[in-house]
Amino acid sequence: MANKAYKFLLNPTKEQEHLLLKTFGCVRLVYNRMLAERKAVYEKFKDDKESLKQQKLPTPAKYKQEFEWLKEVDSLALANAQMNLQKAYTNFFAGRAMFPKFKSRKSKQTYTTNRVNGNIQLSDSHIKLPKLGLVRLKQHREIPSHHVIKSCTISRSATGKYQVSILTEYKHEPKPKEINEIIGLDFAMDGLYVESEQGEKANHPRFYRQTQEKLAKEQKVLSRKTKGSARYEKQRIKVAKLHEKVVNQRKDFLHKKSFQLVKKYDAVVIEALDMKGMSQALNYGKSVSDNGWGMFTTFLGYKLLEQGKKLVKINKWFPSTKTCSSCGNVKPVALSERIYSCECGFVFDRDWNAAINIKNEGLLMLGLS
Repeated sequence: MANKAYKFLLNPTKEQEHLLLKTFGCVRLVYNRMLAERKAVYEKFKDDKESLKQQKLPTPAKYKQEFEWLKEVDSLALANAQMNLQKAYTNFFAGRAMFPKFKSRKSKQTYTTNRVNGNIQLSDSHIKLPKLGLVRLKQHREIPSHHVIKSCTISRSATGKYQVSILTEYKHEPKPKEINEIIGLDFAMDGLYVESEQGEKANHPRFYRQTQEKLAKEQKVLSRKTKGSARYEKQRIKVAKLHEKVVNQRKDFLHKKSFQLVKKYDAVVIEALDMKGMSQALNYGKSVSDNGWGMFTTFLGYKLLEQGKKLVKINKWFPSTKTCSSCGNVKPVALSERIYSCECGFVFDRDWNAAINIKNEGLLMLGLS
């Protein structure tokens, strides 16, 4: 079985919007209360591990006696808040994340509900959701009939737009494709990547850089408004809309580029780069974030997997830039050197040479060379 999510815009009525906002607040309250209790129990019994294990974990039902209005919202949303907290603790103790933090009103407003006994259904540009009833939906694509809805995550963006992400489950048995066409991609700060076949760049438009001047102007206006006033809120939404547009443009570009590669090639080879470390070490934070390399590789990964193709990640310490793709000689290369020149007489574009080396290493890992 495989999972796939579909995201659509919601158009709730005033009453439905009021209930959505109430649900966001209730989920946040329950999450914070449970986190506070768990921290208090840990501090009390941290020296006695046996007693700590015997302590009962708090549940949302406990708070319904104290806060009667919690019964007005979807109970499954509150149950999922408990599961999210447990997952946060698990990730913390596994070393995958920081210690769970309390949620504030500035946190992302979202909640998840599950499908039980047909309480979630799609019909005629509407979606039926627990407690909300039928909500208007801007359904720009059809969900295949063999996909079974498992859960829905409702969220509110900084610009006040409501979205629903519908998680579906379906039977998926992709047949592994025979690898005939393979390509290597070298990360490029100024164009997303350079490919190994023709040395062409993705020519990423760098949407954030294009909007930066306009964004700075609008943020300057926002800084002069009185916080909490109607004019401040109006200007805040202007700034949020600019950020939202950049995010949507970037996602659209990365989806299209990854689709083109998946359609043409049976395997794509990339380096397993630490983008966060790279941005901090080289002071290229904005450029790295603007490129969205991590998002691009995620898109590539699931698109290839759906078609039985492969995404190959080679070790980040592999000297792709220092190695001559002609003779295999390894030599140090300064960051300012854009042309690779080898003692064997091979002269090539630095990034194109690296992309060829990445492809060759991928071929070795796949046992094809």
